[in-house]
Amino acid sequence: MSEQHHIDRRRFIGAAAVTLAAGRLFMMDSADAETIKTSQTINSDTIPEKIYSFAATKQINAGVLNVGYAETGPANGRPVILLHGWPYDIDSYAKVSELLAAKGYRVIVPYLRGHGTTTFLSAQTARNGQQSALAVDIIALMDALKIQKAIVGGFDWGARTADIIAALWPERCEALVSVSGYLIVSQQANKTPLPPKAEQLWWYQYYFATERGKIGYSQNTYEFNKFIWQTASPQWHFDEATYKRSAKAFDNPDHVAIVIDNYRWRLGLVKGEAKYDELEKKLATGPVITVPAITLEGDANGAPHPEPPAYATKFKARYVHRNIIGGIGHNLPQEAPKAFADAVIEVDSFTK
Repeated sequence: MSEQHHIDRRRFIGAAAVTLAAGRLFMMDSADAETIKTSQTINSDTIPEKIYSFAATKQINAGVLNVGYAETGPANGRPVILLHGWPYDIDSYAKVSELLAAKGYRVIVPYLRGHGTTTFLSAQTARNGQQSALAVDIIALMDALKIQKAIVGGFDWGARTADIIAALWPERCEALVSVSGYLIVSQQANKTPLPPKAEQLWWYQYYFATERGKIGYSQNTYEFNKFIWQTASPQWHFDEATYKRSAKAFDNPDHVAIVIDNYRWRLGLVKGEAKYDELEKKLATGPVITVPAITLEGDANGAPHPEPPAYATKFKARYVHRNIIGGIGHNLPQEAPKAFADAVIEVDSFTK
């Protein structure tokens, strides 16, 4: 794996437009944008031909959920919790988990609410997709597994959830690996319209805001999510079997409700649950992250995402950003598993 210890300036071209597209975040001024502590460009590892998928999952009651999760590595290993995004599943981390388990880590990869074998314990519980609810789910899972503190990593919804845990519960987060950096949502910021080109990248969010979108997603979940895979990772040539394995996670009975609620909540179209109000007030301030962190970005991420200068100052402890090249898209852990696993191992070294 070769490394260039300099900022890849090509990634900054058009940064303002793409960051606006991700504008669903907290912005910094141009002076702050130059404060990345370390930025590196790394060649991704070759995607293995072998099919990587978890052979078995476990179930445990945690909070309002019965959580399905995969576990690899020694039971007494240093705990790592890895969180998938939408529309993905735990297999995004199958190869990453194997690599980390070989280094002695205990790796936990849960299905988020509305995915896979994770289900609600009560039919009366709101099918709520707001950001703080997902974070509370993971804290509850840690409690159920008797994990006091863990390295937490994620991408997409999983990165946002990991960011929130690091920001609001630093005593539970040893260190952080976050694809696309700081993704905590501000409903207030979401009220501000974006330039047309940036708005276009969020087409699915506006589609989900309509009843037509809800019905359309329900009727065409398989095809819809495959299209998202293709557009979010335009240079990742996954085969039908790979997608089909992950698509089983979308058969969850609450999948559509959680996805629709998540995107409608971001736009302020639905109210979150009152029990999360205090957490959302804290998140609305754009809290900084005080644990060691590594952020990653693929060079071919077709999904809306902020550029590194936009979030660099949110990380107050030891921090490194890395651009992963080689046609790496949105599902970075599955497309470049060694790069992600290496980031976990390195950020762990920051804590010692």
